[in-house]
Amino acid sequence: MTAALAEKTPATPPPAADVPPPAGNRRRGQERSYDDVPRWQIYVPLGVYLLFTLIPFYWMFLFAVRPAGSTSLVPWPMTGEHFEKVWTERSFAVFFQNSMIVGIATLIATTLVALAGGYALARFDFKIKGAFMLALLCSQFIPGALMLVPLFEIFKNLQMINSLGSVVIAETVFQLPLSIILISGFIKNVPVTLEEAAWVDGCSRFRAFCAVVLPLLRPGLIAVGSFAFVHSWNHFLFALMFLSEQDKQTIPVGLNTLIGADSVDLGALAAGGVIAAVPVVIIFAFIQKWLITGFSAGAVKG
Repeated sequence: MTAALAEKTPATPPPAADVPPPAGNRRRGQERSYDDVPRWQIYVPLGVYLLFTLIPFYWMFLFAVRPAGSTSLVPWPMTGEHFEKVWTERSFAVFFQNSMIVGIATLIATTLVALAGGYALARFDFKIKGAFMLALLCSQFIPGALMLVPLFEIFKNLQMINSLGSVVIAETVFQLPLSIILISGFIKNVPVTLEEAAWVDGCSRFRAFCAVVLPLLRPGLIAVGSFAFVHSWNHFLFALMFLSEQDKQTIPVGLNTLIGADSVDLGALAAGGVIAAVPVVIIFAFIQKWLITGFSAGAVKG
């Protein structure tokens, strides 16, 4: 009987030596190989890059808080005399206020116009749509210096020379092409069926846009607005050409006034640089997540 059972039971075939492992096993093996990379191969390049990035900022901070005449590489004892000097004697309080006005006004104007233009490109089809997009892209290759003379003549005829409004208009015009392209790509990622459902419920196009599409555009709007603000905050050329009176100048022009023909006050210049950098650093520290999401979403589908 035992022999009969042995005859009925099939023999187990030996495992094939040349059969490749399952795909899941190979994938787990590859993941383990990536995890086995020594950490120093990642941290050393990042550390070198971080070092070269932070040294200029540390040097600027050192000169800003170090007493005049000191050669110490450690910012101790610290002093605020350079900040007090540039803020009161060199009118940096006025420069800061003017830069803030220009930056906020440029942010609002660029965002509103880019929102309207981007929606038109994303939702409507018209004959010159391709040519218009091409013109927007080509405008990015035109340096701002080439437009100084015609812009100066236009603002002169409009009696806007030595007015912060001229700088706001110039900054907005040069920020609009890229901003419209980014907003257009971001709106295309929002399904048009959401708006159509709102239309069926009785909403107008504008109300449906404000209630349905606009809340979904937050990352894109933050990206475009922050980029416009930072660019106008740091831009030197337009403020230098269109603003002549000292009480109308912005921080980049104010920093230039600290550089004399024969000597440079390094402490005051470094303190002014710290004042100029603080708002930008704060902005990017709070919106970096939205900034990366907005630029990537607007650039993927355009």
